[in-house]
Amino acid sequence: GTNDVTVTKLDELYLSALCLDDGNNRVIIISYDLLGLDEKYIRRLRRQVAEILGAADAAVIISCTHTHTGPNTRTLERCPEILEKAYLEELLGWTSAAVRELLDKPFLDTEVYFYSQNCDQNINRRYIGPENSCSFLPHRRDMERIADGICDKELGGLCFFDKTSHEPVYIIGNYAAHPLAGHCPGIGGHRLSADYPGAFREYIETEVGAGCMFISGAAGDMVPRGHETGVAAIRRVGQALAQAAIDSMVLARRDANSFKLKNESLQCGIRKVTVKVRPGHALQPDYTGRSTVDLEMQLVSLGDICLVGVPGELLAELGLEIKWHSPFRKTFILYCSTGYFNYLCHGNALVSGGYEGNQQAVESRTGLKLVTAAVEEAYALRARAFPEQPEYPDCAQSELVALQNIMP
Repeated sequence: GTNDVTVTKLDELYLSALCLDDGNNRVIIISYDLLGLDEKYIRRLRRQVAEILGAADAAVIISCTHTHTGPNTRTLERCPEILEKAYLEELLGWTSAAVRELLDKPFLDTEVYFYSQNCDQNINRRYIGPENSCSFLPHRRDMERIADGICDKELGGLCFFDKTSHEPVYIIGNYAAHPLAGHCPGIGGHRLSADYPGAFREYIETEVGAGCMFISGAAGDMVPRGHETGVAAIRRVGQALAQAAIDSMVLARRDANSFKLKNESLQCGIRKVTVKVRPGHALQPDYTGRSTVDLEMQLVSLGDICLVGVPGELLAELGLEIKWHSPFRKTFILYCSTGYFNYLCHGNALVSGGYEGNQQAVESRTGLKLVTAAVEEAYALRARAFPEQPEYPDCAQSELVALQNIMP
C-alpha cells in the first residue's frame, strides 16, 4: 500500500545472471530480487539484453523471486501511482551494464549436472473444506496444523563444474514458496531484504565458493513454514534449502551416469496465449479497455532440462501439471517471468474462492491454456534438441530392473 515505506535494510538485493553457450546458441538467465515486473519492462529488458547478446529475445529469460521487501516494481491495480518508475529506468541500465560485464569475462568449459529432491519447507496456504470453499491460512493461522493442500516440494537444481579443476563454479536452485519468511509486522515488513532466497545464496556462496542463483517456482499458493515471523525464519528456510542443494550436488557427482547432462543443446521459444479479461476485474492501466490480453509462456532448455517462464503468480498445481506433462527429464518453473498478470489459478480455485481465486483477472480457463501452451512448446524444443528421439527420453533404468538382472 501507499504507507509501505522502507525504514532499514537487512541484506542486499541482487540481480543474478548466467550466460550459457553450447557452441551454437547462447542464452542468458536473469533472476531479480524483486516483487515482479510489468510486461512492458520485461520486454524492454529482454530486447536490450538480446541486442547485447546478439540473439533473439527468447534467448533472454527473466524471473523475479517475488520478495515483498523491496521496491515496488510492478503496477498495483489498486494504487498504480506508487510504481517506482525512476528505479525501473535505472534497473534497465544496471542490467545492461551487468550483462556487458558478464560477457567480457572468459567462458568456462563446464560439465552440467542436475538433481532434485523433496524439501519440506513449504505448505499450501489454501485450506479447502469439504464444501469446496477456501480458507486463506495467512488469515487463519490456527488452521495451519490441518493444512493438507497440494504442494510442490521439489528443490530443483543445476550445478556447473569446471572441466579442468572439477570444482563447482555455479549453482541454480529452484523452489516454490512466497519469499515471506521474514515479512513480520513492524520493522520486518519495512526493511529491504531478499528474504530466504538471499539466505540460500549466501550459504552456498560461503560454503561452496561457487556463484549462485535462486529462482522461485510456481509459488502462487505456497508459503514457507513459519512465514511472516522474521529473520530467524529467513535463515532457517534459506539454509535448509541450501544444505539440500549442496547435498544434491554431492549425490549428483557420485552418480554421473544418471545426473550428468550428455546433451547440452540450448533451445528457446516463446508461445503466446490469448485470454479474455474476467468480467468485473481490472488489469493494470496499460490494459484499460482491453477485453483480451496476450500472455507469454517462455521456455529455455539445456539438454534434458527445461525452464518455463510464466506471466505472473502461477499456483503450484499448475506448475506441477506442466512438470507432469513435460517431455523433458526435469522441468523447472520461473515465477513472474514474462509479465505480471496477478494470480493464475486452476479453474477450481475460482470455484472455491479465497484470496488467489478472487484476485485472478483473466478468464477461468487461463490456467489450462497456459499449461497446454507450455507443454506444446516443450515438445517443440525437445524435437530440436533431440531430433532422434523427439518425444521420449531414454528411459531411466529402474533400480528394480537392475537388481533383477543380477539376481540368480
